[in-house]
Amino acid sequence: MSGGLGAGGTAADGDLPEAVKILVAGGFGAGKSTLVAAVSEITPFHTEETLTRSSEGVDDLSGVERKTTTTVAMDFGRITIHKKLALFLFGTPGQDRYWFMWDELAAGALCAVVLADTRRLASSFPAVDYFERRALPFVVAVNCFEGARRYPTETVSTALSLNPKVPVLLCDARSRESVQQVLVKAVEHVLAIEHGREG
Repeated sequence: MSGGLGAGGTAADGDLPEAVKILVAGGFGAGKSTLVAAVSEITPFHTEETLTRSSEGVDDLSGVERKTTTTVAMDFGRITIHKKLALFLFGTPGQDRYWFMWDELAAGALCAVVLADTRRLASSFPAVDYFERRALPFVVAVNCFEGARRYPTETVSTALSLNPKVPVLLCDARSRESVQQVLVKAVEHVLAIEHGREG
């Protein structure tokens, strides 16, 4: 943001960045909280709780056995990617028992990022289906976990039965630069759709 405060101690209207809302969705353990924390320029807000024995048989930990916490409401962060554009990131909870919150979180969103984990790719289908049903533009970002098998983006697109126009990217949810590239691509995808140039 340039120009600082205008006369009277309030920010000049022309200096305020346009704020847009982006959802970060995906399966349980895909790295949504990590992604928001990696890129946020403010201290991210998390609503995480420790996994307990009561979740046994409810939460599928196959492939993410080391996971000890879970998001029960949302994650929130903010990043300014241009002096006129600030992104508000809302991470959704991954387990199906919290999906009732998605409609509230999705209200007013410009687009979404579906964070995929190739170790548990099927867990991405609910998010993909959700955004397709609501015609909300989205990109798929494959979180490249250490030790996980890498697949070409075309293979991931086919496995998820995506429209070929939906961008699929490889990313590291721990890397600020990598996450920034995903977010920029998500915004570019929306602009391309609005101008009839998606693809």
